[in-house]
Amino acid sequence: EDIVFDDGLRAKAEEDLCSGRKIIRFDEIKGLEQKLERLGKVPLPPYIKRDAKASDITRYQTVYAKIKGAVAAPTAGLHFLFFLLSKIKKKGARIKEVTLHVGPGTFQPVKCDNISEHRMEPEYFRITDDVVNAVNRAKKKKGRIIAVGTTSAKALESAVDDSGMLNAGEGYSELFIHPPYRFKIVDALLTNFHLPKSTLLMLVSAFAGRELMLRAYDEAVKQGYRFYSYGDAMLII
Repeated sequence: EDIVFDDGLRAKAEEDLCSGRKIIRFDEIKGLEQKLERLGKVPLPPYIKRDAKASDITRYQTVYAKIKGAVAAPTAGLHFLFFLLSKIKKKGARIKEVTLHVGPGTFQPVKCDNISEHRMEPEYFRITDDVVNAVNRAKKKKGRIIAVGTTSAKALESAVDDSGMLNAGEGYSELFIHPPYRFKIVDALLTNFHLPKSTLLMLVSAFAGRELMLRAYDEAVKQGYRFYSYGDAMLII
């Protein structure tokens, strides 16, 4: 299949990966990244009834983002601007950054009757020595590890050993966190309100308990909270 984009960009679909995705090969790679930036659209949630604006390119991104690779923004991090991060540091908290490139599989609904049969698609993650030293030191001193977003939580839980110590490294995680998973690193979680039947909702249910989450979501619906991207958040302690 030949694909013709605006801006004179052309590609050919070469391999079907199923689930509505294909591998495509572009005719020319010179300036490809810049062209994709111009042609791409910010994936605003369906309840925002407008086209994406120029400001969305900035707003639909965390202020601390550095490494390209995710298919969507880690939305829990959208709540933090530099002034808020500065206030958090002044209270004595140490802020460390991890990498997990969100893949399309994160947004695939679970269709299996038995959720343990659902298979997560691999997502790249990286944990540095600096993060490992800070986290393990905090755990030894009975400090609290607060993950900002399910992405951070998954990256941390993907790099922990049987003794509960975090390890540095990079790789591809297929970890599917759902009840009755027991978290080994994360003590508190800041996360957005997620969509029904999503793996993300199952992760927070594993963290806080299904019944508590049902009550929290019931309250969120009653109060008119926003879900998904650009949505409201909760801190689970």
